[in-house]
Amino acid sequence: MKAIIIDDERLARKELTSLLSEHKEVEIIAEAANADEALDLIESKKPDLIFLDIQMPGKTGFEMLEMLDYVPQVIFTTAYDEYALKAFEVNALDYLLKPIRPDRLKEAVQKVLRMQQESHINIHEKLGLNDQVFVKDGEKCWFVKLSEVRLFESDGNYIKVYFDKNKPMIHKSLNALDKRLDDKSFFRASRKHIINLSWVEGIESWFNGGLLVKLKGGEKIEVSRRQASRFKDMMSL
Repeated sequence: MKAIIIDDERLARKELTSLLSEHKEVEIIAEAANADEALDLIESKKPDLIFLDIQMPGKTGFEMLEMLDYVPQVIFTTAYDEYALKAFEVNALDYLLKPIRPDRLKEAVQKVLRMQQESHINIHEKLGLNDQVFVKDGEKCWFVKLSEVRLFESDGNYIKVYFDKNKPMIHKSLNALDKRLDDKSFFRASRKHIINLSWVEGIESWFNGGLLVKLKGGEKIEVSRRQASRFKDMMSL
């Protein structure tokens, strides 16, 4: 399992590397001292796991996660226990308080291994249903599995992400996201919408040869005539 340590304190990175040497399942492939370094490393090396400090000069750990397309599994490492509640709100894999105890690190590593066995996380170029995105809306943050996202909707320079009863915004373009998503699972219905095919509940004919697609969440999305035949092929209609 390939991992990257992201922490602005050199001694903290060294200490964690030393502790992880006891865990042969984890291979440290890189270190980063700030969010900007980490962004490049994560995009290029596609780690399975990152150990992420929350408070760093420049961008925080949360701000860095917002900027990622590919989001690996995350274990937060921080000296600030005031962030503990926020970390659990984001559904982090685990949260380690500095100084990190060997027994807590062992628990966290075991949890990662279990998660990987259960979800078969995809680390390839295209993002599939088992991958996750990080979404932040004010003080609320989520790691959301793409299988739970039923709809992406363009709204200016932002994308509205529909999952559960939530519709937070991420600062990305729909065109850029479309290129990253696996087209076996996601369909570009129009200039404004990308739908998760596994959430399609009903399909009916619409104006000018188009289609009206109803999602399990209740949303109704128009598919243009140009896209309708391709959509029918994908849904085996």
